[in-house]
Amino acid sequence: MKQALAQQERSAAAERSRIRASLTPYLKNWELYVLISPVIAFYIIFEYVPMYGVQIAFKNFVATKGIWGSPWVGFRHFERFFDSYYFWRLIVNTVGISLYQLAVGFPVPIILALMINEIRQTRLWFKKVVQTVTYAPHFLSTVVLVGMIVMFLSPQSGIVNKLIVWLGGQPVSFMTEPGWFKTIYVSSGVWQQMGWSSIIYLAALSGIDPQLHDAAKVDGASRLQRIWHVNLPGIMPTVVILLILNMGSLMGVGFEKVFLLQNDLNLESSEVISTYVYKSGIIQSQYSFSAAIGLFNSVINFILLVAVNFSAKRLNQASLW
Repeated sequence: MKQALAQQERSAAAERSRIRASLTPYLKNWELYVLISPVIAFYIIFEYVPMYGVQIAFKNFVATKGIWGSPWVGFRHFERFFDSYYFWRLIVNTVGISLYQLAVGFPVPIILALMINEIRQTRLWFKKVVQTVTYAPHFLSTVVLVGMIVMFLSPQSGIVNKLIVWLGGQPVSFMTEPGWFKTIYVSSGVWQQMGWSSIIYLAALSGIDPQLHDAAKVDGASRLQRIWHVNLPGIMPTVVILLILNMGSLMGVGFEKVFLLQNDLNLESSEVISTYVYKSGIIQSQYSFSAAIGLFNSVINFILLVAVNFSAKRLNQASLW
């Protein structure tokens, strides 16, 4: 009997020791967990808990019955979207604007960062001026930016059309011709974000070992050769990570700017998934249908993110996970 009690006490003590050892790393860093707990709580409350509402994409939502009480309809709303007249127009416009933005807007901050990085130390004032001028547009609100675009491109008083007329051409109604919408959207975005986006590349460039440049100089490398063989490989992991993040939002063209630039005359090329979801869900009160479109958009973005991350990991050994 005594041996059994002693054996139980030893087992209990061993269990307590095991639990204490497993909790020690967490108790040792409890301040860090307290510090990050508000962020975790924010994501749980505002990002994950609302996901239960995704089920209305598979239901015929009735406001009086609520989300849980509304009847299930399966994939009916998805089928309706795939068969609708606007499906291919929305896909073409959304993917077209995203690819256009990626092809033009992604390399520009890299080139700008490489150029700023090459400004000599004796011209720091010039470097500061360039950075200030290129960073400033980032702090403009989208409403102000769109107002400036409309004002500059006005056929009667816009500075762009004034310049065209001065060069002997005819005024162009940029905001009402569908063919100009994507170029206006992408070029204004590049102007607004290129300086701000170049900051992360400048940070990556500052981490390159100066001895690599010294060794290249000894070998007779020119400035362009050092940019190509030292700077670009040095920032390539950062470039790949940002490219993966950009590809993950390929189907997620921002709503606000597109909606503000949109009008009835350029709707043919300006209607994208996000604006269509807003009109279907908020204006026309088709909550289940708009939820189905938004869910389809998110699933495609998720698949693209995983595929590009997998490809980058296989090709460059740099990835998000």
